[in-house]
Amino acid sequence: MDNQQKMGGNDGRVAAGRDYEAVKADVHNKIDRATEAARPAVDRAAAGAHSAVDNVAHAAAHAANTLHAKGEQLKDMQAQATDSVLEYMRAKPLTSIGIAVAAGFLLSKLLGSDSR
Repeated sequence: MDNQQKMGGNDGRVAAGRDYEAVKADVHNKIDRATEAARPAVDRAAAGAHSAVDNVAHAAAHAANTLHAKGEQLKDMQAQATDSVLEYMRAKPLTSIGIAVAAGFLLSKLLGSDSR
């Protein structure tokens, strides 16, 4: 018996080649089906990510608007306090000077070094 007969001859190689092509085609088909099966999940994940980004952007815009409004309120309060202090100083200048001297004295005692 020669080697071709022992190995199945050319028929063995042809059959192996056909088996290889069939396996390759089957694997490609399975990859294609897996890709198609995963597509809806990927689309849902992408839609969820877009929704999350939109929600964060909306929350950030709302926070920025709120901070702007609070900043404007603080400016108004500062202006009102300044006006009130100036009005008091004009109405009672000696009392205002006495308060300023007392506040300066207290601050110097609190912040000054003890040099005894």
